[in-house]
Amino acid sequence: MSEDLTALDATKRKKSDSGQIWVDLGPILVFVITYNVLHRLEATKENAIYIATGVFIVSVLAAIAWCKWKRGKIPPILIVTGVLVTAFGGLTILFRDPAIIQIKFTFTFLFYAAAIFISLALKQNVWKLFFRHLFNLPDRIWNILAIRWGIFYIVMAGLNEVLRYNFNEANGQFETWLNLRTFLTYPAFILFALANTPITLKHHKDEDEAEAEATAPGA
Repeated sequence: MSEDLTALDATKRKKSDSGQIWVDLGPILVFVITYNVLHRLEATKENAIYIATGVFIVSVLAAIAWCKWKRGKIPPILIVTGVLVTAFGGLTILFRDPAIIQIKFTFTFLFYAAAIFISLALKQNVWKLFFRHLFNLPDRIWNILAIRWGIFYIVMAGLNEVLRYNFNEANGQFETWLNLRTFLTYPAFILFALANTPITLKHHKDEDEAEAEATAPGA
C-alpha cells in the first residue's frame, strides 16, 4: 500500500512539475504573440510594445494568482518574476521606453546568478532549496549544479545584452530582439538542463535508498 501511495505521489508531482513549466513559460509566450500580432495591425502598430507589455504584466500576475488558487503556494521564482516584470514593465509603459523591458531580462538573469553565488558563499545553496523536493543529491553535486547554472545565467545575460545592443526600438528592430531572444533563450535552457541531467540522475537517490544507506552498519 505504501509503495502504491509513493508511486501515486510521484506521478502527481511529475504532472504538477509539467504544468508548472507552462505556467512559467505562458506569460512570455503571451507577450511574444501579442506583440507580433499587434505590430502587424496598423491601428495598434505604434503602441504594440506598450500594450504587449501591459498584457505581459497581467499574464504574470494571473499565473501567480492561479498558483495560489490551485496549489496554495507560489513558487519563489515566479514571485521574483512577478516583481521584476511589474516593475520594469510598469516603467516601460510610464516612460514610453522599450529599452527598459529589454534590460529587465538582463537584470533577471544577473539577479539569479547573484542569488546563486551569494547563497553558495553563505553556505545556503539556493539551488538546493528550490529543487530538493525533486531530487535527493549530495551537497557536492548541488554545489556543482548551482555553479553551472550561475555561470549559465551570466552567459544568458550577456547574450541578451548583445541582442539588445544590435536590435532595439531605436533602429526599428525591437521585434527582431524579442523573437530572437525567445527562440534562442528557451532552447538554450532546455539543452543546458538536458546536459546536466546525467549527473543529476547518476547521484539522485530515492528516499528509501537514502534511508537504507543512513541506517546501514558503519554508515
